[in-house]
Amino acid sequence: MNRRDFLKNTFITGAALAMPGSPNLVIRALEAAERVDLVVASGPSPAMITKAAIEGLGGIKSFIARGDVVVVKPNIGWDRLPAYAATTNPEVVAAVVALCYEAGAKQVKVFDYTVVDPRRCYKQSGIAAAATAAGGVVSFVDDRKFREMKLPGVALKSWPLYTEAIEADKFINIPIAKNHGLSTLTLGMKNLMGIMGGSRGRIHQRLDGSLVDLALTVKPALVIIDAVRILTANGPQGGDLADVKKLDTIIAGRDQVAADAYSATLFGLKASDIGCVVAGHKAGLGIMDLARLKIKKINV
Repeated sequence: MNRRDFLKNTFITGAALAMPGSPNLVIRALEAAERVDLVVASGPSPAMITKAAIEGLGGIKSFIARGDVVVVKPNIGWDRLPAYAATTNPEVVAAVVALCYEAGAKQVKVFDYTVVDPRRCYKQSGIAAAATAAGGVVSFVDDRKFREMKLPGVALKSWPLYTEAIEADKFINIPIAKNHGLSTLTLGMKNLMGIMGGSRGRIHQRLDGSLVDLALTVKPALVIIDAVRILTANGPQGGDLADVKKLDTIIAGRDQVAADAYSATLFGLKASDIGCVVAGHKAGLGIMDLARLKIKKINV
């Protein structure tokens, strides 16, 4: 803790103690002072910066309770090696799986509804091997487990969603930050399409609103944006290393809109440039104004 934070916390503690009522006021005042909206962690080790980002938000036990069944949802959509930045970094996924078990999770499931052959996607991305080594239960999506569900939305009133994602105790969203031809970028909200069944291409006609309707239904306990490598062009599939930029960065937060809004800046864009971010902010899903957020930056 630096001198400024020490003095701030000392002042808050003194003020709380001077107030009548429960001693819990002290704890609540300190928690409010320390509350962080987003953590941006940077460093050479994907696993270490992932752990640091989560620790900066209060630690994995702030999100996962003993006995939880957890779904970790990376982007495994494409038949690409990690170096091409089309899929979530496998070390990031493995680190999250391991942390969940450390917090006492009963089971950690890892899956994605891939765009092309899931066998190749799971293998080429490195995610199946890394997540399994960390104890994750890795599976291909089973079409029989989709169920039509009502959505409290405007663009989408109902859609078949994957029951294992909906019924889990906790859902952790781990997209990779990358360019997308239709949505400009694919980040947290866009990554939720991996739990949708049916003809997903239909939502591209009203993409931004549809993504917000989905995000209002599926609210992750934690969003972790993988920006270890970002795909700056020719997304979402990529395929050219010239389009990849190595940032060695992880962004973590509770607010889907805020996480996506900050991630847009990695591409030289503003939050207002991303349609689903604007729509999500207007719908009350989260905050897109970075000036209103408490953002903690860590170098590991």
